[in-house]
Amino acid sequence: MIRVVIADDQPLVRAGLRVLIADTPDIEAVGEAADGAEAVELVRALRPDVAVMDIRMDGMDGIEATRLITSDPASTTHVLVLTTFYDDDYVYAALRAGASGFLVKNMVLESILDGIRTIADGEALLAPVVTKRLIEHFTGRPGPAAARPVAAGPRALDGITEREREVLTLVGRGLSNAQIAEELFITPGTAKAHVARIFTKLDARDRVHLVIIAYELGLVAVSG
Repeated sequence: MIRVVIADDQPLVRAGLRVLIADTPDIEAVGEAADGAEAVELVRALRPDVAVMDIRMDGMDGIEATRLITSDPASTTHVLVLTTFYDDDYVYAALRAGASGFLVKNMVLESILDGIRTIADGEALLAPVVTKRLIEHFTGRPGPAAARPVAAGPRALDGITEREREVLTLVGRGLSNAQIAEELFITPGTAKAHVARIFTKLDARDRVHLVIIAYELGLVAVSG
């Protein structure tokens, strides 16, 4: 059972997510918070698997709450940011704060549930629109994020098998391990093993870093 804390300053949003989760046998909502400070307290008390975090809340916002949750050495909670705001600054701030996923509220409900499952399984997850904006920033704009070195150039793929190249391309498109498995007709465990080997071979920090590498190597194009 995946245990979830919901943090959002809008009661109707919390109620909607609670009802959605109540109808899902493998996910349980164990607590609700109306602001970031309350979310941090609940996470410390309840130790959920996932905190579904809004960004804009009165008092402590979701960015600061995410930073406090993920910087706690005793915490094993993954943060899934779910918001109507996906402006660049929010995306980068959430990722810098340690969020494992970033989805927007206008996504279909099943995608939100799948996002919770993906984050609980230890994977990173970005909504496609967020991935595109993130890549455009990392590959085409100056600033602290763009200044981070990433592998680039043809030699970066030395030692990468053709199958791993296919997997890296799908990671670059924002697919989860389960989706990669479905796309390539392999098991989720095999997909996860391929991704783990790619992490090692490309010396990637995290899944977001793999996405950036895929774009910089031309495996995935940034559309206009």
